[in-house]
Amino acid sequence: MTGVRGATGHHPEVEELLKHLGPQVLGVLVRRGDDFAAAEDAVQEALVEAFRRWPDGLPDDPKAWLVTVATRKYLDIVRSEVARRRREERFHDEPGPGATEQADDTLLLLFLSCHPALSPASALALTLRAVGGLTTKQVAEAYLVPEATMAQRISRAKRTLSGERLTQPGDLRTVLHVLYLIFNEGYGGEVDLAAEAIRLTRQLAAGSDEPEVQGLLALMLLHHARRDSRRTAAGELVPLAEQDRSLWDTGLIAEGVDLLQHALARDRLGEYQAQAAIAALHADARSAEETDWTQVLEWYDELTRLTDSPVVALNRAVAVGEADGPLAGLRALAAVDPGVPRHAAVAAYLHERAGDLARARDLYAVAARAATSAAERDHLTRQAARLREG
Repeated sequence: MTGVRGATGHHPEVEELLKHLGPQVLGVLVRRGDDFAAAEDAVQEALVEAFRRWPDGLPDDPKAWLVTVATRKYLDIVRSEVARRRREERFHDEPGPGATEQADDTLLLLFLSCHPALSPASALALTLRAVGGLTTKQVAEAYLVPEATMAQRISRAKRTLSGERLTQPGDLRTVLHVLYLIFNEGYGGEVDLAAEAIRLTRQLAAGSDEPEVQGLLALMLLHHARRDSRRTAAGELVPLAEQDRSLWDTGLIAEGVDLLQHALARDRLGEYQAQAAIAALHADARSAEETDWTQVLEWYDELTRLTDSPVVALNRAVAVGEADGPLAGLRALAAVDPGVPRHAAVAAYLHERAGDLARARDLYAVAARAATSAAERDHLTRQAARLREG
């Protein structure tokens, strides 16, 4: 079952409740000073015990029950370690259910999982494991690595956090970056990482008044709204200009635009708000031809001032090409490092729009060879073949 190792049987309601409560209970233990790795093991044991017992009847306060059982499991683990006496003194009086157990510590756990001592890859894995409630197997499948490899990565991350307290968590910028990276992984295995990232970002937004949090959530929703139009039934990529806009989720678009407007009204512009503004302009256009590329370019100029990302510079070159013509776009592209991913694909597109079809065909072929996914490679190969046949 999701997030619970060693559980058997099929009780969907219990599974969903445990997935929701697991990260909160782990947050309670870690906030009280428990060692992260031992606390995570204790919570897993408590979840397995709950999964075995709860189908016969839920306790009056499921979260408090889990905290109590997990605390006992944690004490059992601690007693077997060298530091038994010191830790037993700290946790001798087992706390009963109360305000501590009723507080939602998921966000605190999210910040700890994004601790600056961790590499981005470790933070991603640990966030999905500890906060997202996913199993190690699910995280491994999502990132297309062996389960044993992912287990080692998560174990190293937990060892790194051993002894760290929630008084020194990762900063908000780090947390937002990790959530952004998770969202961009999209869909893998049986886990929808984009949906997981949105769920976690919603939790963060509910407990934060920072406009960049709203900006990131708006960006995710606006991109996710186009999900059903991005591929054909055969799995082929569909460029934005060719997508069937009737398939776009207008509810998600409206929510994203509303969040963005509230964030921008705070007058504390950040890169996620700027990206969301660009996505909103695309969502607002009834057709590709009606896209307000002048405004898109203005927002890319703002984004360029906020970040020195070469990817932003690459995307800005496309906007320049649409707003001021392909030759202007190629001049903007000349200032971008050719080693940036998809540089050749952008060059091919701009050369094709400028009428240099032979050069565009060759660049599409170059871009196809450098593609990082089969779907992208096939799409670029088709573009090259289209110009070759023409």
